[in-house]
Amino acid sequence: MGIHHYFKSLSDLETLIRCPGRFKYHEHNVASHSFKVTKIAQFLGTVEEQNGKELDWKALYEKALNHDYAELFTGDIKTPVKYASGKLRELFSQVEDQMVNKFITTEFPPQFQEVYRERFKEGKDETLEGRILSVADKIDLLYESFGEIQKGNPEPLFIEIYQEALTTIVKYKDMDSVQYFLEYILPDMLSEKFIPHHELKERTQKLIREAEE
Repeated sequence: MGIHHYFKSLSDLETLIRCPGRFKYHEHNVASHSFKVTKIAQFLGTVEEQNGKELDWKALYEKALNHDYAELFTGDIKTPVKYASGKLRELFSQVEDQMVNKFITTEFPPQFQEVYRERFKEGKDETLEGRILSVADKIDLLYESFGEIQKGNPEPLFIEIYQEALTTIVKYKDMDSVQYFLEYILPDMLSEKFIPHHELKERTQKLIREAEE
């Protein structure tokens, strides 16, 4: 038992490749994803705060940094599979919770166990911080899939991931930070030259229109 094993496991997150088993021009790992989500969440939180929202920054950072630690035990499961049904997602969550709890009980000294159970639990809840995490996670996923589409990756999975990520983001359009993203950041992203530019732009606009109807 010891925190040494926890610290050592952090390097293992660098070896967990996101969306495994598919051709990609740029590999992404869980460690870098967690970092990027935290930076994106920080910006989204800043937008919310500047629009008068009261934010628990400690909670936001802890949720963002820890949100995918459980993948150390389960690996990365492709988004379309993970969210194919509510029941399937619930089963994945149960397995993750059990494995994380076992790790904490085995490796963490007793005085730290409850703290880390709280930190490693599902962070995407209905709090403002949980909603920001949900959006930040999908924004990074959007950029990962966009990068592959932009480079001409023929895998249709990346179009599916792009659509699923954007659809989820738009569901949070009542948030000031999401409005900012849709009004300023997404248009800049779509203005970059890539293949197939017109097709992805049309899909994006169509998804946003459908979500607003």
